[in-house]
Amino acid sequence: MKKTLYGIPNCDTVKKARTWLTDHEQAFDFHDFKKQGLERATVAAWLEELDWEVLVNRKGTTWRKLPDERRAAIVDKAGALELMLEQPSVIKRPVLAGAGKLSVGFSDDQYRRIFSL
Repeated sequence: MKKTLYGIPNCDTVKKARTWLTDHEQAFDFHDFKKQGLERATVAAWLEELDWEVLVNRKGTTWRKLPDERRAAIVDKAGALELMLEQPSVIKRPVLAGAGKLSVGFSDDQYRRIFSL
């Protein structure tokens, strides 16, 4: 299956993941979800595999800038789906698909486990 790394290019963690994949000769496509957007079906599939609380980055600037009432309304998968489609920057990044189980975030150890290196 084709590997796709989802994120935004100026995110330091995404940069590290892209560099790691390239350095370890792992073919992948990069999907800039700020410029290319995200399809509802893609995000819905992620939410079938992972809890919404894993995907929504509540420590990030995008979340903190949301009005209190908007943050308070995100209490389930449906609310998180709408928020992630409206504000893709609220998604914890990067999201790696197609390398087995969906993976969120990046660390050297995490990717070594994913790719059995």
